[in-house]
Amino acid sequence: MTKTRIAVDMDEVIADALTAMRSWARSAYQREWTDDEMAGRSMGELLGKDGLAALHAHMHEGEFFRHLPVIDGAQAALRALAADHEIFITTAAMEFPLSLKFKREWLDEHFDFLNPLNFVFCGDKSIINADFLIDDHARHFRRFVGQGILFDGHHNVQVNDFPRLKHWRDAESLIENLKRR
Repeated sequence: MTKTRIAVDMDEVIADALTAMRSWARSAYQREWTDDEMAGRSMGELLGKDGLAALHAHMHEGEFFRHLPVIDGAQAALRALAADHEIFITTAAMEFPLSLKFKREWLDEHFDFLNPLNFVFCGDKSIINADFLIDDHARHFRRFVGQGILFDGHHNVQVNDFPRLKHWRDAESLIENLKRR
């Protein structure tokens, strides 16, 4: 029996980059946003052009990605899913090339139960051959041949074109329901 292949984004899906970006904005600009202020807005909209450029410069150093918190429930859900499915971590690391080493170290630390040969550091996720792609950016679903699943994020609250995963505790049931379609 062929296992279902599930591709999972890293940043803002299993790694909490938002908390780190908010902390950076607090430190660099003494700026704090409420969840309501962030809803439906990208970091570029919140920080402005110069602020976003400064954040990206910080992220381009790469180490930003090493100490991110794990999204609540991600480890348990992926451990459970890995029992019956093939799991691939698919992160668009080419945007920040120096992040590769740090992202790999982070994955080795927090997701050591996954096969490291299934860690995919890419740019365009349409190359991924999987049944499902769980990502917080719907743009990655445009040319993806499987079913996109939108992981809930402050920036995507207005996107309604895809099944939505609001919390990792619901992942198994959502995948099973989508497989029956």
